[in-house]
Amino acid sequence: MAGNDWINSYLEAILDVGPGIDDPKSSLLLRERGRFSPTRYFVEEVITGFDETDLHRTWVRAAAMRSTEERNTRLENMCWRIWDLARKKKQLEGEEAQRTAKRHLERERARREATADMSEDLSEGEKGDLVSDISVHGDSPRGRMRRINSFDVMENWASQQKEKKLYIVLISLHGLIHGEDMELGRDSDTGGQVKYVVELARALGMMPGVYRVDLLTRQVSAPDVDWSYGEPTEMLNPRTSEENSMQEMGECSGAYIIRIPFGPKDKYIPKELLWPHIPEFVDGALAHIIQISRVLGEQIGGGQPVWPVAIHGHYADAGDSASLLSGALNVPMLMTGHSLGRDKLDQLLKQGRESREEINATYKIMRRIEAEERCLDVSEVVITSTRQEIEEQWRLYDGFDPILERKLRARIKRNVNCHGRFMPRMVVIPPGMEFHHIVPRDGDTDWEMEGREDNPETPDLPILSEIMHFFTNPRKPMILALARPDPKKNITTLVKAFGECRPLRELANLTLIMGNRDDIDEMSSTNASVLLSILKLIDKYDLYGHVAYPKHHKQSDVPEIYRLAAKAKGVFINPAFIEPFGLTLIEAAAHGLPIVATKNGGPVDIHRVLDNGLLVDPHDQQSIADALLKLVADRQLWARCRQNGLKNIHLFSWPEHCKTYLSRIASCRPRHPQWQRSDDKFENSESDSPGDSLRDIQDLSLNLKLSLDGEKNEGSGNLDNALDSEENAVDGKNRIENAVSKWSKGGEGHLQKVGSMEKADHNTCKFPILRRRKSIFVISVDCDMMSDFLDIIKIIVEAAGMDNSSGSIGFVLSTASTIAEIQSILESGGLKPTDFDAFICNSGSELYYPSSSSEDGPTGLPFVVDLDYHSHIDYRWGGEGLRKTLVRWAASINDKKGEEGQVVAEDESGSATHCYAFKVKNQALVPPVKELRKLMRIQALRCHAIYCQNGTKLNVIPVLASRSQALRYLYVRWGVDLSNFVVFVGEFGDTDFEGLVGGVHKTVILKGICSDARKLHTNKSYPLEDVVPFTSPNVVESEGCNSNDIKESLGKLGVFKA
Repeated sequence: MAGNDWINSYLEAILDVGPGIDDPKSSLLLRERGRFSPTRYFVEEVITGFDETDLHRTWVRAAAMRSTEERNTRLENMCWRIWDLARKKKQLEGEEAQRTAKRHLERERARREATADMSEDLSEGEKGDLVSDISVHGDSPRGRMRRINSFDVMENWASQQKEKKLYIVLISLHGLIHGEDMELGRDSDTGGQVKYVVELARALGMMPGVYRVDLLTRQVSAPDVDWSYGEPTEMLNPRTSEENSMQEMGECSGAYIIRIPFGPKDKYIPKELLWPHIPEFVDGALAHIIQISRVLGEQIGGGQPVWPVAIHGHYADAGDSASLLSGALNVPMLMTGHSLGRDKLDQLLKQGRESREEINATYKIMRRIEAEERCLDVSEVVITSTRQEIEEQWRLYDGFDPILERKLRARIKRNVNCHGRFMPRMVVIPPGMEFHHIVPRDGDTDWEMEGREDNPETPDLPILSEIMHFFTNPRKPMILALARPDPKKNITTLVKAFGECRPLRELANLTLIMGNRDDIDEMSSTNASVLLSILKLIDKYDLYGHVAYPKHHKQSDVPEIYRLAAKAKGVFINPAFIEPFGLTLIEAAAHGLPIVATKNGGPVDIHRVLDNGLLVDPHDQQSIADALLKLVADRQLWARCRQNGLKNIHLFSWPEHCKTYLSRIASCRPRHPQWQRSDDKFENSESDSPGDSLRDIQDLSLNLKLSLDGEKNEGSGNLDNALDSEENAVDGKNRIENAVSKWSKGGEGHLQKVGSMEKADHNTCKFPILRRRKSIFVISVDCDMMSDFLDIIKIIVEAAGMDNSSGSIGFVLSTASTIAEIQSILESGGLKPTDFDAFICNSGSELYYPSSSSEDGPTGLPFVVDLDYHSHIDYRWGGEGLRKTLVRWAASINDKKGEEGQVVAEDESGSATHCYAFKVKNQALVPPVKELRKLMRIQALRCHAIYCQNGTKLNVIPVLASRSQALRYLYVRWGVDLSNFVVFVGEFGDTDFEGLVGGVHKTVILKGICSDARKLHTNKSYPLEDVVPFTSPNVVESEGCNSNDIKESLGKLGVFKA
């Protein structure tokens, strides 16, 4: 509480009284004044509504009171206020200390278990607990990336890369993103990240070997923002013609901003409100990427799609989107956090103003943290600006342990089994800068005022004139600080250091560029308090004529301010308590200014590379003064630091950044959609109408005319007879299924054989029929009773009714059950597998298609498994190592609850290749799903844990698998339009329920169904409302689970005519 020293004596007096106000024996009153006690009133009515930042203003008003009694009353109230604040902070610190200790114990236990599983002797490379081999420009501090010292070297590197034709996708969702004239500072979402991602996209687009870069963001067509943010595409023009000459431009090459519409169509909303709409963005982005990949395939890929070499998410929301896109396309993912949720939560809790629940309600912080954890699950590379971000921020997450990461990396290098454990690679790549407009001149280090000492030349720009008019002697070296008046920036300590060091005051001037202001009273209370403190210090030390603090400046003025300080042989200082990166230090170095910077955070890495100044302890006022005095007094040291900065600054250029960036992408194992059979000519062909496909394709799944008792409707008789006669005559349908079965088992060349069938069969190779449906009803209702599930299937099929007379509606079952359990359900209800188009089983880890022959399917069942889907979701699947850990977890749960009997047991019959199933026998005694996910993450096991069937079953599947992702796979694999899907869910469901509601598909929520599953969602870190778009026009609630209500809901969605 800077500036509140005046209250310490009051606070100490209250704290020394004895028992707190919660003690019923203690009096709430220090004194009574007639019938009204301001102290009692404050404690009972006001104490819960305080704002710490208002304390100083309250003190100013209290001190101005002429009445001694009224002044004392106000001060007493403030004492109670501060006392309660201190008490709350102490309580929160205690709770946080307990959480930290618990987290430490959990991590140590997990590390021991992981090490025990990886039983081989650890090498020297696996020992230790520091991320010592992570550096700014390479794998070791000593092995920095070789500098590009000349244009010839860059040309040689470029010639080696030019044969590549890479397609890179960047994602940054929030804020307003423009290629030119960025509105930085317009709001809290349009800041440094916007500038960073635009410049990164532009720079990558000009790199040799990169053909196209897409920066995906949100399309905003709101009345309160510029119309250009509603434009779907914006090309990012290269900065210079020289850069342009390094890259051969193609028809679709270069860098582009692609704006995807999602969320409220006519509103610009803050990032905290974007979470429910992310699935809609993912679906739109998926359609764009597939389209561009095919276009690029025609241009540069020899007819084969050119898939992105990587998808890079920026910030938690974009990272969450990138993880879903990475899973849908099976391509590598990169992540840059920019700022992290756990770190922000810790900072807010330490302030003591809001509880964890209040913070979450405001910032949706728990949803953000879960998104960041998912990014660690999926990312191959996490890019940071500094080592501090790794060691002090990312290590707070369950999914990243620097010690375990180092051990796993050593094992991978030695080609030793990691037992299903994976950790993303943390890489430090400082942000790049544009230097083409910065040309330090020799005159920048000389005032060039000989003969004009009494009348120095006044700079042309207004801001420079304003700065110079503050000084009595403007020719002295200038100490420059560029920061907003925020307590974290530590400007008050800098002013104290300057004011109390007489030699420094006599030798130099101090310039403070502290943002823009019109009236201090209109500033935020925090910034106003800091600024007032600085003004009082200037007055206290009589620094008039020595310190400049202009009220206004433009962004375009900043380079000239740097140049002015360099011309005066000055020093740039960043004294912040913690500086995540320190972009201003790089800007200052580029203009030839030596630096003095905090030793906490990013400046350490910058100084290691540039070696152009001194690092200081920001809490040590004397150290700051000594460092500044040393640089301005020692001209040789100043010149050496200036020269070092100018010589090494190119290491922070965009070409250097991009070179490191591309080398990290190249180190990722290439992944992209791959099919064991190729049918691109059919995927790219025009879709026939459902009526045409019905005449051309003989498929029993069109014969879905069921009544509630499982019998076929009368209207299907002719189609049945036709299909029966076709089977007897040429057995065409079985030939389709045999072909697909062979494809699933890796057979080659069958497509040509199928394509050579008689005219009656000439389109059968367009299997599956999904792409020809006008609508596909996905039944994803999570019932714990199979009989209830069967009834719902029949009701939904009945609702399709006569609208499906042409076979325009297909059906997909999506459940947590195994394929054998589904077969049993279908048989009990008189249904056939061929009445459905596909089956998503085991919570999305298995995908099957129907077959009329049990010889084609697994274990003699009439289904064909999609092995391509298996390879699609296999990324980071822990296999047997994961199973052993889960079995050990189940045993520990049973041991702890021994007197209650067996709580959870492995279900081998319910398990599959990519699904480990467990039966939950006592739901009250198993931990919530978030605790199980946490346990797996701290052991570096990447998976998706789901409680199913009203909590009676647990499925653990690959991290890239889910029922919603299976639908996206059908789009990628077979070209099924996602907007054609209609997903039916209950009021609640399995713990993956949230993924099924939202996106471009339509959702019908069956009211009153699965309401008991609400309990599965009560222990989540965040409420469903934070992630499910219940107000979306694509989501409707059916008043009941009957045919008429469902038809009415489908009418509202436009599936049926209203």
